Amino acid sequence: MIKIRYMNLKKLLLLTTLLTTICGFSQIPSGYYDAATGSGYTLKTQLKTIISNGHTDQGYGALYNAYVTSDNDSFYENDNTVLDIYSENPTGSDPYNYNHNGRTCGNYNSENDCYNREHIFPQGFFNSQVPMRTDIHHVVPTDGYVNGIRGSFPFGEVSSPDHTTNNGSKRGPNTFGTYSGTVFEPIDEFKGDIARMLLYFATRYEDEVTDNTWDDHDASTNNPLNGTNNQVYEDWYIQLLYKWHTDDPVSQREITRNDAAYTFQGNRNPFIDHPEYVQTIWGSVLSVNNFTTLEQVSIYPNPSTINKVILSIPSSITINQVKVYSILGKEIRSINTPAITDNRFHINNLKQGIYLLKISNDQRSIIKKIIIQ
Repeated sequence: MIKIRYMNLKKLLLLTTLLTTICGFSQIPSGYYDAATGSGYTLKTQLKTIISNGHTDQGYGALYNAYVTSDNDSFYENDNTVLDIYSENPTGSDPYNYNHNGRTCGNYNSENDCYNREHIFPQGFFNSQVPMRTDIHHVVPTDGYVNGIRGSFPFGEVSSPDHTTNNGSKRGPNTFGTYSGTVFEPIDEFKGDIARMLLYFATRYEDEVTDNTWDDHDASTNNPLNGTNNQVYEDWYIQLLYKWHTDDPVSQREITRNDAAYTFQGNRNPFIDHPEYVQTIWGSVLSVNNFTTLEQVSIYPNPSTINKVILSIPSSITINQVKVYSILGKEIRSINTPAITDNRFHINNLKQGIYLLKISNDQRSIIKKIIIQ
C-alpha cells in the first residue's frame, strides 16, 4: 500500500500560509498553458515548448542571489535562512542553518561546513552543460557534504542505510521497484518536491536527453534515463516519482518557489501548476492492472455547478480511500472505506473552487482535478 505518512505536517504548513489569501495563489500568467491541449507524450512536448519559450539562462553565479527569494525559510522556523531540503527538520529545530550568501562552498569535511548548489538531476550526466546546469527549477541550495553523500545516485527508498544525515535523509540499497542499486532517499516532506523537479527536467530537456554530448544512459547504473525522448526515465523511476508526487502533494512552499523561479528565469514548472499533467503524460508507464482499474472511475458533473461531484465506480473496483485537497495542497476531506451505493459515491458540500481528488486502493493512487463553479 502507498503510505500517507506526512500530510499532517503539510496541513499545518498550509494552514499558516493560507491566512494570507492573496499571496497564497500561484501567479500563473494568463494564457500560459493555453497550448497544452494534448495527452500522453504529445502534451509533454507541448509543455516543453511552453516552458522553453522565455527561459533565460541567468548564469550559475546568479543562483545564490535567486535563492534569497526562491529558497528562503519562511515556512518552517520562519527565520529567513536558506531552506535546505537536506538539513531542514520540519517538526523541530534544524540541526544547523545557513544564512544567504554566507558560508558557500568551498571545501567541506562534514555537515554544517558550507552550502552549495545541488543538481537534482546530476550535472555529470549532461557534462555540466547549460542551461541545464543553471536551471533553478532543479538546482537547489543544500549542505555541501550531504550533496557529496548523494553524489550522482538516483533517488529511491532505503530500508538499510549505509549513511543517514542529520535530518534523516538516507543513502543505501534501493527497495523500490526493480532497481536494487544504491540510491538516496530524502525525508518525506520533500519527496513530492523532488519528483516534480525531475519530471520538469524530463519535460524541459526532452530533446536534449539523447544528445551525444550527454552520457549514454547505459554508461552507468546510476543513470535513470532510458534512452528515449518521450518517456525519458526508466519504468521504475517514473513509478517512484509518481508515488512521491501523489503521496506528497504540491505545497505553498513549492508554489512560492515556482513563482520566484519564473521571475528569475522566465519559465515555470508545469507539474506544480497542474499536478494532473503527470498522470496524463506518463499514464502508459503507470498502467499496471491496479492503475488501469482506478482509471475506470469517472467523475461527474465536472465542472459542477451543484456544489458536489459523483464518483461512478464499476462493481469490480474496490476503493479504500478518497481524499480531497485544495489546489494549494491542503487536505479538505478524507474518507476511509467510502460507502458506495449503486456504484456511486457522492462528495457533497464543496465550495466554489478547484480541487484535487485522490482515489486510492491497496496498491495505487490516482489524482483527478475537479472544478466547482
